[in-house]
Amino acid sequence: MLDVDLVKALANDKRLLILDWLRDPRQHFPPQRDGDLVDDGVCALLIAEKLGVSQPTCGEHLKVLSRAGLITGKKIKQWVFYQRVEDTIASAKEQLSGDW
Repeated sequence: MLDVDLVKALANDKRLLILDWLRDPRQHFPPQRDGDLVDDGVCALLIAEKLGVSQPTCGEHLKVLSRAGLITGKKIKQWVFYQRVEDTIASAKEQLSGDW
């Protein structure tokens, strides 16, 4: 049975964009002052800016993706940096392509 949080996370174009951008953060985001794009993740502020939405709106998208286990956040100073959770994403792809 499909997880409701997973389905909700994947049912939005902006959240799918975030997942796509985080697959190759160096291609989609400029270098950050704090935190490495690959090792630490992408700052939520950069994600909000690229999405063209307010920080609270972006925060809601990131929360939904986090709740589904598709991304994880890491706090550095006062900022939160996000990365994909590849194991969960692979499992989600399997669930979605399987017979149910």
